[in-house]
Amino acid sequence: MATRINKYLSEVGYCSRRVADRLIKEGKVTINGEIPEFGTKVEEGDQVEVKGQRIEKSIIQKKIYLAFNKPVGIVCTTDRKVEPNNVIDFIKYPKRIFPIGRLDKLSEGLIFLTNDGDIVNKILRARNNHEKEYIVSVNRLINRDFIEKMSNGVEILDTITKHCFVKQLGPRKFKIILTQGLNRQIRRMCEILGYRVQTLKRVRIMNIKLDLPTGKYREFTKEELLEINRLLENSLKTFN
Repeated sequence: MATRINKYLSEVGYCSRRVADRLIKEGKVTINGEIPEFGTKVEEGDQVEVKGQRIEKSIIQKKIYLAFNKPVGIVCTTDRKVEPNNVIDFIKYPKRIFPIGRLDKLSEGLIFLTNDGDIVNKILRARNNHEKEYIVSVNRLINRDFIEKMSNGVEILDTITKHCFVKQLGPRKFKIILTQGLNRQIRRMCEILGYRVQTLKRVRIMNIKLDLPTGKYREFTKEELLEINRLLENSLKTFN
């Protein structure tokens, strides 16, 4: 059965579909020696290469799902040439994996890594309403007005953020639960309201809570994976 090239690369665990699209656009992917267009399908027997490396479905033997407590200073990228402090070199996992989403360099906490490209879009799509929970400290005292505005939506990046749960935990600390993943969303929201984030830690993604020392990773438990699959059952994919 023919498979779109971006889906093929995600299914074999090379990268997510989003990254596959970028590689195709950059001309780094070939099918039988030719650079494909978006939407080109891979047929049985086709030879697929990325940056000159032969890619085959047989390279993946089992799906890998990791929870990792990212330290401050580590970048969530697989581009090891561009960024020396990248998550892949830090973890040194023996098989090819890639992060699901991002935490910016100054943030810490829970991030998933996998070789399952199909799960990436389901988790990241904001319309699927998958929760991500953060503990944030800021540079000055929080008041009720700040909590209400953060909860009701702040205008950033030419849009208004979705309503979300925000709870004050201390004079300068709060918890926030998002179902969006806008670029540097919490930092931008705080800046608009006149605050500067001092620490930002993600402590939960969906049903999985952060329970690891900084810099350590573990595999999902069977129970966690079953629950994540249940939560993802009705999630929308980016592509068919």
